[in-house]
Amino acid sequence: MKSWSIGVFGLVALAAIVASTFVSREAMVGVGIAASAAVGIGWPHFLAVPAKKTLATVIGLSGAGSAVAAAYMPAPGFLDGTPAFVALGVMAVFVVQLVRGTGQAQRLESTLGCCAGVLLNCLGAGWIAGARFNGVKEMVLVAGLSAAVALLVGIIRWPDRIVAPLGVVMAGLMGPLAGLVFSDIAVLPAALVGVVVGSVLVCFRRMTTLRRGRLNIAAAVGMGVAPVWAVGALAYFIDKLLIY
Repeated sequence: MKSWSIGVFGLVALAAIVASTFVSREAMVGVGIAASAAVGIGWPHFLAVPAKKTLATVIGLSGAGSAVAAAYMPAPGFLDGTPAFVALGVMAVFVVQLVRGTGQAQRLESTLGCCAGVLLNCLGAGWIAGARFNGVKEMVLVAGLSAAVALLVGIIRWPDRIVAPLGVVMAGLMGPLAGLVFSDIAVLPAALVGVVVGSVLVCFRRMTTLRRGRLNIAAAVGMGVAPVWAVGALAYFIDKLLIY
């Protein structure tokens, strides 16, 4: 797969995530489970670690459980179930490595990398929590547009030293612009959301460019969806801390 295809997969996932928040709770859950499955399947392929199917199941179920919990947990603790699913996922990763036995290849890389995948996948529940928070979805839209700009900049085939600051700046500018046009969110929190979201996405772009070898379609989809899905928690916490 070409590197730009990762950004395209991310844009498609982002559009589905944001659109689902304006449809229904069931739509959010459905998209959340699909995004969690994509990350779960693709993350072990991106890491190129053994036991891909088992680890994909662990990562995918952790994210899906966190998404479902965020959709049905009573207010205001929308993400109260997320730490439990992170803990269960991390323990399951360690169990998988123990079952594999001693002397297996890439045990350390597999353990650390897949634990990070569990955390990223569970953080995606922040999109659902943000949509449910006070019943106001403007911050979801602001974060989504900022992420879209960062992904579009990331598709440009320029060196990272140019794309990285450009993506952060453009996402930081899109946040306040989207806030002024589509909501009454203040400039500062909207700009902060844009900068934070843009920073995360360009960092993941750097991870992709540093990886050696070509990516298969599972790895490309997982790497495209993972950062987009994970930044939902950042938008939710900024909304909760700076606006509410």
